[in-house]
Order: sequence, then structure tokens, then C-alpha cells
Amino acid sequence: MKIDLNFPDFQKDLFKLEKNELYTLIKTFRTLSRMDFDQLRRSPGLNLEHLKNTKTRKGNPIYSIRITRSFRAILSIESDYLRFISLHPDHDSAYKK
Repeated sequence: MKIDLNFPDFQKDLFKLEKNELYTLIKTFRTLSRMDFDQLRRSPGLNLEHLKNTKTRKGNPIYSIRITRSFRAILSIESDYLRFISLHPDHDSAYKK
């Protein structure tokens, strides 16, 4: 899969990360870049969750994945791209609108 990090809100979140959070996120990107969608869906470590009743402007479903136990990322999947939307180091904020 290809990883798209160009969403403006994602970039704002990215530049706020602490060094250890950034390191963990990069390790996750490395893992994701070697996977296909089916592997991502089955990965217990990444824990892909569909966020019900949420879609992108283009109508694609929005998902949450685990970066660490307390750190989640929000993304959409379009074709072979993972488009990162936002980062949530405090976990619970990933589920708020």
C-alpha cells in the first residue's frame, strides 16, 4: 500500500508529536508500507476499526488504526492508498467528532 500524508490536519498533528511518538509512527508507516489491505484488516496489532457513520467527502469509509495502546490514527482507504486524516496520541479523541 502507498501512504498519503498530505492532508493538512494530519500534518498539523504530525508536527506536534513528541520524539518518541514520531518514532513509533514512523515504525508503523514502515510496517504499513509492506502490507496489502487484507493484511492490514487481519492485523491484530494495528486493530483496524471502521468508524461507523463517518465518510470522507468522496464517500469513502473512515477507519482508526492503533499506533500504540494510547495512540490512534484516523485514515481512509482509497484504491491502494492509505490517506491519513489525523493523529490522536490521547486515543479517546479519535472517537469524537
